[in-house]
Amino acid sequence: QVQLVESGGGLVQAGGSLRLSCAASGIIGRINTMGWFRQAPGKEREFVGAVSRSGGSTVYADSVKGRFTITRDNARVMMYLQMNNLKPEDTAIYYCAAAASIAHMTTIPPRTNAWGQGTQVTVSS
Repeated sequence: QVQLVESGGGLVQAGGSLRLSCAASGIIGRINTMGWFRQAPGKEREFVGAVSRSGGSTVYADSVKGRFTITRDNARVMMYLQMNNLKPEDTAIYYCAAAASIAHMTTIPPRTNAWGQGTQVTVSS
């Protein structure tokens, strides 16, 4: 079993930045990919982005490409989501997830092995 815990959410003005963190623990030997999803009120869960085990491959949703960056620190089993130039439409609960591959992250429904509890990001205008 893998456990994931997000942190770093908060309230920020449009144009500002936040960095979210995801800490993983437990049995993670076969989980190669870590990524982020988000869910806004009244909307379905949305894929944000993911990073491969090595950190050499990343995939982002078009809505965040160029503004958000995902990195990972394998030694610390941590993943980060750097969010710049935030917009009010970025307001959502952000969830950390783990899966065997990026393809597993982007299928509908996603074939994930673990979810975090979520952290709220609110962007005011």
